[in-house]
Amino acid sequence: MRVDGVDSVSRRNSSFLVLCGVVAILLAVLLAYSQTAAFTWDEGFHLLAAQLILGGKRPYLDFCFPQTPLNACWNAGWMRILGDTWRAAHALASVVTAGAVLLAADFIYARFPVAGWRLPAAITTALVLGLNVAVVEYATVGQAYALCLFLMVAAFRVAVLAVERRGLLFTAGAGFLVSAAAASSLLTAAAAPVIVIWILRHSPAGKRWITLFAVTTGAAIPFLPVLWLFAQAPRAVVFNLIEYQLLYRRTNWEDATPHDLGILTSWLHSPTALLLGLLAVVGLWFVARKSAWNDGARSEFYLCGWLAAAIGAELCAAHPTFESYFVLVAPALAIPAAAGLYAIASRIRKPVPAWWPVAVLAVVLSLGLAYSLREDRNKLSWRDMEAVARKVDDVTPLHGTLWADEHVYFLTRRPPAEGTAFSYAEVIDLPEDVAVPLHIASDQALDRQAAAGMFGTVSTCEDDEVIETLNLRRLYRQKAAAGRRCTVFWEPVGPRKPSPSGVK
Repeated sequence: MRVDGVDSVSRRNSSFLVLCGVVAILLAVLLAYSQTAAFTWDEGFHLLAAQLILGGKRPYLDFCFPQTPLNACWNAGWMRILGDTWRAAHALASVVTAGAVLLAADFIYARFPVAGWRLPAAITTALVLGLNVAVVEYATVGQAYALCLFLMVAAFRVAVLAVERRGLLFTAGAGFLVSAAAASSLLTAAAAPVIVIWILRHSPAGKRWITLFAVTTGAAIPFLPVLWLFAQAPRAVVFNLIEYQLLYRRTNWEDATPHDLGILTSWLHSPTALLLGLLAVVGLWFVARKSAWNDGARSEFYLCGWLAAAIGAELCAAHPTFESYFVLVAPALAIPAAAGLYAIASRIRKPVPAWWPVAVLAVVLSLGLAYSLREDRNKLSWRDMEAVARKVDDVTPLHGTLWADEHVYFLTRRPPAEGTAFSYAEVIDLPEDVAVPLHIASDQALDRQAAAGMFGTVSTCEDDEVIETLNLRRLYRQKAAAGRRCTVFWEPVGPRKPSPSGVK
């Protein structure tokens, strides 16, 4: 049996079990890292948002959350089952990421045209994705990366089926999945037009309007909750999803441009990123030149290239941009990377067994991953934040007032002080009558409240300079270090004159 010119293969044989075993090992690696060292500062407000949603709060309307809400709602739903802990969120992210790895590897396993290389090529895709440093570090936390990876690979797979089978249900499904990725993080928004245009380009000329209707109908569904929230509070939704992204992300960050330049060149110092990019480029070049790939199969690899280019361009245009963002490009590069390894191996004069290049690749990726994780071993972790949370609970009465970072609110399950659910908004200079309805409290306002003794406890992981600016040592009788770089203050001395400007 052939599917679009490519042999269909059975998934009931031992070779597919080998692939599943490799993915299971990668899942074990992801789970181990997620429960021991995985931590990013920004996941604090993502997990707090999920916890607030679990408690009945609405994003935008009840707290500031400049993100599309699907991932927070996804985490909130699982928190109801597994408990609202970072360990559960990390385990869930690891499983979802492993699902994305399996979907990408299975595509190569089913469709690689060189029969003797199907399993080695599929394992290659699994390795370059599952052992990628960015995937291990950022797709195992409570942010949207894991869900976006899975949804984008699933959208790619369903888009291929939609073109093969000319089915409107698959077409709508592809639109739904790629839109759901954007509803989890707007960083994946560029994937949607690529998927839509690719499906339309391969649709029969007489059915393109109905195809467009199907894909856009599917794409609209994940954003229905946003439309529901917009109907209740248009100003809040527009601010969180549009104004903040366009106008306020760089507020009070004078070095944002040099930072971006550093991020955009950081791949030069990452062995796994260099290897993934090199293999993907070679793979796309090879597919374009070799007749073993028919037009249909070649087009699917081109789709990966266009997805990588579109998402990469969007991430480069985001200012400020961050290294973690580029994990979203990894799946679109991992699929053609398998063809790249085959191309390199096939150019060797003396033929070598397919497993030798794969084994060498596995060793190189493992060493690169181990080196990178070792370099990051001294960063903050959830154990540090748990130490802060324990100290906060020790010194703060059950209904005491607290000003803290989002991680501490999440761990202590204490309601955040008004306007502090998204701490990055604290630096935005908005008139109070504008900020209050948006659930934003400026640093100056929070500084005044601390000086007036309105917070029984303050915890911060900022440096001594910021602590001195906030005057916390003189505003509170007690203080204690907790974790690495964090300090807890309690027992306010009473109203004092606030500092000229507060920065938390």
